[in-house]
Amino acid sequence: MSNAPRLTALDALHRSLGATMTDFAGWDMPLRYGSERDEHNAVRTRAGLFDLSHMGEITVTGPEAMKALNYALVGNIATIGPGRARYTMICQEDGGIVDDLIVYRLGETEYMVVANAGNAQIVLDAITERAAGFDAEVRDDRDAYALIAVQGPESPGILKSVTDADLDGLKYYAGLPGTVAGVPALIARTGYTGEDGFELFVAPEHAEQLWRALTEAGQDAGLVPCGLSCRDTLRLEAGMPLYGHELTTGLTPFDAGLGRVVKFEKDGDFVGRTALEAAAEKTAANPPRKLVGLIAEGRRVPRAGFSVVADGEVVGEVTSGAPSPTLGKPIAIAYVDAGHAAPGTAGVGIDIRGTHEAYEVVALPFYKREK
Repeated sequence: MSNAPRLTALDALHRSLGATMTDFAGWDMPLRYGSERDEHNAVRTRAGLFDLSHMGEITVTGPEAMKALNYALVGNIATIGPGRARYTMICQEDGGIVDDLIVYRLGETEYMVVANAGNAQIVLDAITERAAGFDAEVRDDRDAYALIAVQGPESPGILKSVTDADLDGLKYYAGLPGTVAGVPALIARTGYTGEDGFELFVAPEHAEQLWRALTEAGQDAGLVPCGLSCRDTLRLEAGMPLYGHELTTGLTPFDAGLGRVVKFEKDGDFVGRTALEAAAEKTAANPPRKLVGLIAEGRRVPRAGFSVVADGEVVGEVTSGAPSPTLGKPIAIAYVDAGHAAPGTAGVGIDIRGTHEAYEVVALPFYKREK
């Protein structure tokens, strides 16, 4: 078996654009094309174009597809209407988070689960195993799709110019089949940037044609190609969790402050139910560490794993940190003891290589777009 990173259908195009490439979850992906800050600001104010073909698509079909997914995942798949999408999670028997996912209902008995790149095989194996007792087929569709995202306030106008699909009628967390720049696509109004935007699932052989058409359509609107680096600072400002940072197998959704995704009221059993019921009771009685935002008073940038401190004691841990182009200051997301989690709590800092740097505790997200 080769250890060489996998290449997306747009690999040659990224290189021709001068992208700095990086190995991400076994894929060679564009980290940035020029300045990360410029790419970040383009998405906040205009539009950015992303290659997300490393994400893992898993299709579940058949008469009991919904029941199989209801058993495999913590969300209530029965309440997803055709053409709609839902954010959910897949957990271990002990309640630990295996991955966070988006489930699209493509048809009466057809669903597409989109997993994070680094967890795609694990999620595929888990869903396949959990669906074994149901009349449903689980298909690895990772090679069937390229995924291109156009994100930012100008994205609806840019996409409208190259599709006849009804984008005005397409709600957030919905998807519909359509033709974009002559290419058949699943058009989803989803994203990971905190902005309005779309994710376009297309056959890999159509990816380059679509990318070029969108680039041309977005020229006057200030659209730029964007790498994974600014995707991380965008999601961080929007307070969106990243698997391996805010979410791990060592945490339940209740520990992560995302207990709302667990639907105990749904019919039948699901993997992790008993452990998650216990976790829900425990966190209600004794609040665990809470996920909060921290804004630097100085210029030093915190990183994942750094300690959050107050009165000489460790009261939490940073899960993600970066300079925020929008706020103009370093920011971090951290799990902090309940006693120090209230916005405005005085005396909280981050231990950055032996120095306790002052930070302000704020509620997430750091940034919310104007509707």
